[in-house]
Amino acid sequence: MRLRDTPEEAAFRAGLRAWLAEHVPRHRDAGAPGGWTKALHAAGYTGLTWPAAYGGRGLPPTYQGIYAEESALAEAPEGVNVIGLGMVGPTIVSHGTPEQQKRFLEPILSGEYVFCQGFSEPDAGSDLAAVRTRATATAGGWRVTGEKVWSSYAHQADWCLLLARTQPGSTAHTGLTCLLVDMRSPGVRVLPLRQATGDSDFNQIVLTDVPVPRDCVLGPVGEGWRIAMTTLAHERGTFGITLTARLAVEFDRLLRTVHDLGLADDPAVRAEVAELHVQLQGLRWTGHRTMAALARTGKPGPESSILKLHWSITNQRLAAFALRLLGPAAVLHGPDSHAAGHWQHLRLRSRANSIEGGTSEILRGIIAERVLGLPRTR
Repeated sequence: MRLRDTPEEAAFRAGLRAWLAEHVPRHRDAGAPGGWTKALHAAGYTGLTWPAAYGGRGLPPTYQGIYAEESALAEAPEGVNVIGLGMVGPTIVSHGTPEQQKRFLEPILSGEYVFCQGFSEPDAGSDLAAVRTRATATAGGWRVTGEKVWSSYAHQADWCLLLARTQPGSTAHTGLTCLLVDMRSPGVRVLPLRQATGDSDFNQIVLTDVPVPRDCVLGPVGEGWRIAMTTLAHERGTFGITLTARLAVEFDRLLRTVHDLGLADDPAVRAEVAELHVQLQGLRWTGHRTMAALARTGKPGPESSILKLHWSITNQRLAAFALRLLGPAAVLHGPDSHAAGHWQHLRLRSRANSIEGGTSEILRGIIAERVLGLPRTR
């Protein structure tokens, strides 16, 4: 495991850091959802690891890790096309036809096409193999009917990478196919899901007899499970690096809160802060192991599940601790409250951490089986 940048990586990091310092302030509150992606594309920071033949820069995964870390530390806008850039694009690179690659990859890089993901379903929970959305073959392609849920940015998306059951009577991993669905097709309805914070980042997608042309099947018919695993593998590539960097930003904000409240010399507070610092460092070095495995094998190892699980626990613990520090003032929320209500918002938002991106229960099962070698529970 390498803990320091190579000279080339250090130069890339320095250039990126300078670019972020100049451009983040003008885009953070600009309100134009696609503007940040377009700025990144113009500067050459989209598709860092994509092959040059498809518009990328062909860099090793460590460079994407550097970008993920530095952009999180700079509190850069996330951008609405993170799914297209980080998950769908690489899947099309691996499994798309030449026509699909020509049609979709450059518009994803430039931000012209925003993608969402249609995998999870209301009755399937974290069991992707329980997909019930069905696609029926027609003369020109397919007709899709079903529901998807927890689809980030679906309300702003142009396209959706969707998993549907194309073989009648099939169960579990068989009979599934990945489809590229135009979100402006007749029969597509997007319903926002209001969170405890009041935000609506997630959506439900209702599909009623939605037409999908034959040339929008991604990969072979019936092999959707294999295609979907490629997508999810890319989701976890630098996911942990981003989460850890965001947690480092919150930890620094917590330290400022401790000092603002005059609690820096309180032994109990110092002990809790120290424990959170230890957890953060553990996540940071586990992230380095993840990137080392990614560079060595081309795919993330089980460390990514460890990162996601322990980040969820630590982030929730940090948010709860911040509210305890505020005491009675924790009930105040809004621009006049401490840190303009930041800690209240983070506390409510953090409750979803143990559900999104793989539930903690599922992650514990993966760690038990793939890291500890314990027998499967089902």
